[in-house]
Amino acid sequence: MNPTDTSNPDYFHKVVDCQWACPAHTDVPEYIRLIAQGRYTDAYMVNRESNVFPGILGRVCDRPCEPACRRGRVDEKPVAICRLKRVAADLCGEISQRLPTIPKKKNGKRVALIGAGCASLTVANDLLPLGYEIVMFEKLQQTGGLMRSNIPAFRLPPKVLDGEINIILDMGVDLRLGAPVTSLKELLTESYDAVFVGTGAPLGRNLEIPGRYDTDQIFVGIQWLESVAFGHTNSIGERVVVIGGGNTAMDCCRTSLRLGGKEVKVIARKPMDMLKASDWELEGAIEENVEMVTNHAPEEFIIENGKLTGVKFSEVEWYEDEDGRLRSKKLKDVVVPCDSVILAIGQENAFSFIERDIGLEFDNWDMPIVDKVTMQSTREGVFFGGDAAFGPLNIIWAVEHGHQAAISIHNYCQGIPVSDRPSYGMNLASTKMGIHEWSYSNDFDAITRRLVPHVSLNERFQNLNIEVELGFKAEQTVKEVERCLNCDMQTVFKANICIECDACVDVCPVSCLIIAKNGSEDELRLRLKTPALNKDQDIFVSETLPQTGKVMVKDENVCIHCGLCAERCPTGAWDMQKFTLNIPYATHSPCTKRKKIA
Repeated sequence: MNPTDTSNPDYFHKVVDCQWACPAHTDVPEYIRLIAQGRYTDAYMVNRESNVFPGILGRVCDRPCEPACRRGRVDEKPVAICRLKRVAADLCGEISQRLPTIPKKKNGKRVALIGAGCASLTVANDLLPLGYEIVMFEKLQQTGGLMRSNIPAFRLPPKVLDGEINIILDMGVDLRLGAPVTSLKELLTESYDAVFVGTGAPLGRNLEIPGRYDTDQIFVGIQWLESVAFGHTNSIGERVVVIGGGNTAMDCCRTSLRLGGKEVKVIARKPMDMLKASDWELEGAIEENVEMVTNHAPEEFIIENGKLTGVKFSEVEWYEDEDGRLRSKKLKDVVVPCDSVILAIGQENAFSFIERDIGLEFDNWDMPIVDKVTMQSTREGVFFGGDAAFGPLNIIWAVEHGHQAAISIHNYCQGIPVSDRPSYGMNLASTKMGIHEWSYSNDFDAITRRLVPHVSLNERFQNLNIEVELGFKAEQTVKEVERCLNCDMQTVFKANICIECDACVDVCPVSCLIIAKNGSEDELRLRLKTPALNKDQDIFVSETLPQTGKVMVKDENVCIHCGLCAERCPTGAWDMQKFTLNIPYATHSPCTKRKKIA
């Protein structure tokens, strides 16, 4: 193998599994260390630079970082990254003086944002400090988009939502509530230099089976949750069937319990291990005694004398056909009695306000054709983000779309190609403080993951707005932060001063090092004491060693960043260095460097 190119930021970035997995690339190990030091405001600001909404995402993020967490490979359960983010938000001090300064003199460019959800708010957050005038149109009377209308208050309190949204609005957004955009063509004739569409996927999918329109007790989940959020709906039948298996279904069933549901069932077509709901969402519903029924496909709503009395399902069995495709076989009919039904079988976009003769192309699924890097549509100057761009994802993806769209809008408005992207950079700094001392806690703590305390089952149903999760207590936080393996503390190797004494190989507790004759990647992976079988993670191969012409090989997948190799090395060939990924935002785009904004 050729020597590993550690000058490429992606190499060390990929080693920080949590940050690599996060769509917005939040510096997770850094903010966890700051929490460990009691520097909650600093931790919040590290979060806010990339994910914009630490308090919100500390409660409802889909947590792509946690399945990637190295601790989960070593110790079964990953670090509670999301809930530690909440700790930083809950204990954060005043940050107004640490926010970007908004220039009084604007740069002469005006941008329209359609929708006041997380993607649009991120675009505003990034462009306002550059002197842009931001006009935000929202059809509802409140901001937040699906964060407010579809995430129940018992998971995301309005106070938290308003607090973080207002930080951005107070930067100078021209917010127009109750102002739906009904014609993009018309908007494009007005004095805007660019338009961003962040309208989400606001429609729930319907279920066209017999009986659908013969009762008023069948609701579409997305719209039903919105009606609850804005106080238009405050009751439900005692026997509730929620059809679906995603996160919306979990929110619907738990909300039903708070509005009078006594017997609530979630019924899904697929097996439990194929449900789209996140594990923690399922856990919340099961904890509240919601019954999960799988392998049932809806066939008919049963209406008797104009009243909904049940749903007829086909109980099915799943199997793979000879081509490996999943198929179902009907076993029998099952009737589930109920008083109300909530449909949570998916979300759809709604682009009725976009005319089809303005140069903006749509695909076969009636989705806009959007560049996945620049977020620009086929109509120059019109950009998309969040669920409006690629269908339902999650908040953290919408935030990243907003960051990328802001770069593109900034470039576009300044006459620079939107494809001219600022590059990622990195910084490496030694953490050595003494012969056997590092500026981070490198002891491996075998403690298990802390459990977040919850409001008791007796209390939580008394009010729709009672937040169920209480967040970590101080002593829990102290324990949980120590579970982080500091994956950004990189083992940096200098081949020219290695004397090939094997001390590092001998001391490594996870056997991730060898000194060996060079060879193919597959061969070197198998030669390690613990074969490096996870090809999603790289192996490090050094330059040729001066003594024997061999190479140092390291499996990045199992390294726990304990620093023992660097402590044992007699020549300092190994060093533990803090890796910082320099993430580009609109302020780093090429046009900002070429033309300073007043």
